[in-house]
Amino acid sequence: MKREKRALWIIGILFLAVGMVVIVLRGPSYTIRYPAAASADDADQYQVQIDQDREIIELTDKHLENGILSLTIQSVSRGRAYLDVIGPDGPEYMVSVHVHHFGIITIDNFLGKSSGAGIIPVLASLYMLLVLWYVVVQYRRDRRESLYQYRNIRNLGWIIFLSMMLVGQIPYLLSGDSLVGTVSRMLDSASSAAFIAFPVAFILSVLVAISNIQLMRREGRNWRNMLGLILGLLLCLSTIFPSVLSELLQRTTIVDVHNERGIALYVEMAVTNGILIVVSYLECILWGTIILSVIAAKKTPAFDKDYILILGCQIRSDGTLTPLLKGRADRAMEFARMQKEATGKDITFVPSGGKGFDEIMAEGQAIRNYLVSTGIPDGRILVEDQSVNTDGNFKQSMALIEKESCVSEPKIAFSTTNYHVFRSGILARQQGIHAEGIGSKTRSYFWVNAFVREFIATMYAERKKHLKVIAALVLLTLAMVYIVRLSSIL
Repeated sequence: MKREKRALWIIGILFLAVGMVVIVLRGPSYTIRYPAAASADDADQYQVQIDQDREIIELTDKHLENGILSLTIQSVSRGRAYLDVIGPDGPEYMVSVHVHHFGIITIDNFLGKSSGAGIIPVLASLYMLLVLWYVVVQYRRDRRESLYQYRNIRNLGWIIFLSMMLVGQIPYLLSGDSLVGTVSRMLDSASSAAFIAFPVAFILSVLVAISNIQLMRREGRNWRNMLGLILGLLLCLSTIFPSVLSELLQRTTIVDVHNERGIALYVEMAVTNGILIVVSYLECILWGTIILSVIAAKKTPAFDKDYILILGCQIRSDGTLTPLLKGRADRAMEFARMQKEATGKDITFVPSGGKGFDEIMAEGQAIRNYLVSTGIPDGRILVEDQSVNTDGNFKQSMALIEKESCVSEPKIAFSTTNYHVFRSGILARQQGIHAEGIGSKTRSYFWVNAFVREFIATMYAERKKHLKVIAALVLLTLAMVYIVRLSSIL
């Protein structure tokens, strides 16, 4: 991985060097083309005036062909000049010309169009494609190693994010461009990911609102049962807010965002683009979480397991299983039956969960009672009744398995609710436990909110890494906005 990252840095530096060489070689000359007047049929009908305090540029060619007037200029010395074109019907065109080091000519602004600058969007897109390829390779490699890894979410989120950016760059690949134009479009592409996802986020918010109403009616009113609605509204409002802010600033006279040389315009640009890019990143991570959670929930482990853990949760006041916990136990028994039919191999059940302060007995014992009531022999049940959370479920259960098992490396499966499979697998892997999960179904009104809760939980677990990425995106946004401002004021 380190070697591949180093190669990406080297390729990036090489691309930068190639771009600079092309622009240096072609930059000292530039041809301006624009439609000629309908009354013009000869280039001599046009007068070209160059306003400069010393010789900075010179006109080397002027010709009219197919209704297009072409003016070729050559750099002489560093500085700034203005080129005025007067046609048969009067003044038609004026352009500012900057001449930089190595005689490179840019048009319209300091980092404007230049001969050879068309290579900039091509190299930028190629580099993004390389980064995307690298992330895809990493994602596939990590998936083969284990589905249950947080970095799978990050990689899948980046695949979605970079793919949307590349799609936004495709229309401009073959057009002549400038550094500032490429930077501006990259900002727009990164920001537009939030707008692309907005209809989905809006629909999701509506569905979550409906499911949350049902959830609160059945499960009670608390902030956890409103997480899906809160997240959906935040994503929608965060996507809309920058546009509303821009519109308000355009209409007010308190802050001048119309002056291209003023600071207010670029502060507004940094704020709006920064918000949209962060929202785009979060939405891509959300989609990555949902996709991998669904994959994990639908995956069926290999039929070679020695033990299957049943992860506990709240039981009823009379010691019987809630529908949620019963679903986990039923799913475990279904898998055991499928394995027996496929391979003839029996599996030992490990119901797991301690006694909560408001519970009549340990969750593991309650699950054991249910298994026995369905005909599972007591000798194929190993009860873990001390754990208080999912981490404890795995830790305490593995301690029992290692104590009781005659197999040196027993093969483990675990059963939990579908939305909880992915994160449970990660928690198991963090303890060095190689276990594959199966998911039981949950009520439709609970499903969306549950996946949102899993997203928040995974974001919190990786909060330092996500904060670093967000900080890097914000700094990159500020750097790009600074380039745009620099080009306008110099």
